[in-house]
Amino acid sequence: MLKVDNIEAFYGVSQALFGMSLAVNAGEVVTLIGRNGMGKTTTLNAVMGIVAVRSGKVEFEGHDLTGRPSYKIAQSGLGLVPEGRQIFPNLSVYENLVATAADRRNSGNAWTLDRIFDMFPELEQRRNSMGNLLSGGEQQMLAIGRALMTNPRLLILDEATEGLAPLVRQEIWSCLERLKAEGQSILVVDKNVNDLTRIADRHFIIEKGQVVWSGTSDELTARPELKTRYLGV
Repeated sequence: MLKVDNIEAFYGVSQALFGMSLAVNAGEVVTLIGRNGMGKTTTLNAVMGIVAVRSGKVEFEGHDLTGRPSYKIAQSGLGLVPEGRQIFPNLSVYENLVATAADRRNSGNAWTLDRIFDMFPELEQRRNSMGNLLSGGEQQMLAIGRALMTNPRLLILDEATEGLAPLVRQEIWSCLERLKAEGQSILVVDKNVNDLTRIADRHFIIEKGQVVWSGTSDELTARPELKTRYLGV
């Protein structure tokens, strides 16, 4: 579905990605994990066209997305939940959800306000509240809901549960489990490895802008030294 093939990316003269490669198949939950500053967000931004790809290729469902503008990439079926949520602070919950809503696939099972509110009842209770008045957890639910309202074929989450209270984190993981059960393809960055191994099919560990290990949840669980070497502080 998504194929990132040997991409390189820079910030000015500083290189951030060094031959980064990964893949996500239809219906999979795949993670990109590693310590802070290793290139996880840069990889997602390169996929979305936010950071330019200097070399290599990004393909989605057989189409080359390399060098295309971000809005075209989003329209091709990728939905991003960015780090820091980045909801519209001066729009209400309702307005945030409908602002970018689209069903370009005519799937017959499109995400609607009712489906979002069923998944996140808190948002229905706050539907008329401005984005900047929401708690961090509510903002993350709103960011996920906003992305789902674009009816993406691949949902991408950057730091899915960062800074959230334990109960809210559990609600986000339950949401992702539900989406997986419905066949939603997901690429997720997060630091909670135990939760990731519970719901994800495959993992890519990144170190200094390149993949240093990839495998299944069972394989990662069986290799505790990987957590110490690449994920520990």
